Amino acid sequence: MSAQQSSKDQVKGPASYFPSIEKKYGRPVEEWFDVIRGSELTKHMELVAWLKSEHGLGHGHANALVAHVRSIDGQ
Repeated sequence: MSAQQSSKDQVKGPASYFPSIEKKYGRPVEEWFDVIRGSELTKHMELVAWLKSEHGLGHGHANALVAHVRSIDGQ
């Protein structure tokens, strides 16, 4: 981000993790959203634990993805 961009232009919240998630795991975040939505799990921390154990995501990345999907889906 350039010094001339205002703080209102900065990405905040879970979406701020998306570029590093895509870089680290080599998949677009949209694929992760589909993975989360395809799970039978419904609780936030269950989904986070599942992403960590089954897909090798770090806690912060898993948490950001789940929080974003649940927010978008109105959960």
